[in-house]
Amino acid sequence: MSGLLRFLGLVNAAVWLGAGVFFTVAVGPAVFSEEMRSLLGDRNFPYFSGAIAGLLVSRLFRLQIVCASLAVAHLLAEWAWLRRPLRRVETYCVAVLTALVLMGAFWWQPEIHRLHRIKHAVNLPAAVREVAAHRLRWWHGTAQAANLLVIAGLLLYLNRVARPADAPRFLPSFKLRS
Repeated sequence: MSGLLRFLGLVNAAVWLGAGVFFTVAVGPAVFSEEMRSLLGDRNFPYFSGAIAGLLVSRLFRLQIVCASLAVAHLLAEWAWLRRPLRRVETYCVAVLTALVLMGAFWWQPEIHRLHRIKHAVNLPAAVREVAAHRLRWWHGTAQAANLLVIAGLLLYLNRVARPADAPRFLPSFKLRS
């Protein structure tokens, strides 16, 4: 059972890390590429590329929420079924990663979506759109920093899940009896 549980935790961590890296390295830049600009046209590109990115990011967050939930379940399963104590680094790492994913899904992304709509609204004054554009850059920058922090944390978490459990520091008392 412990081998299967460890394998499932490893697959979850790998899928979570792979999705984050693939989105950051391939999908995100493709949405804002010159090919997308030529496909959408210069007039439509600024609004629709951001809207497309918002749709894709929301799907990424759904996957990340599922992976974070599975990581929490994996930790609890190791603790409950295998009677293995929670390892501090893994527990803190999963807690921080889960918090960042939830903040991204329910705080950063809705605010970025709202500011994107205001920035490109034609019925609002230019001053309001400029303020929204400035705030959008700030929110997007913090979201990108959090995304890089999540990827770094996932590298650490994957490394921890891939390693076998630490051996006990001392032998149990029943092993010492003669």
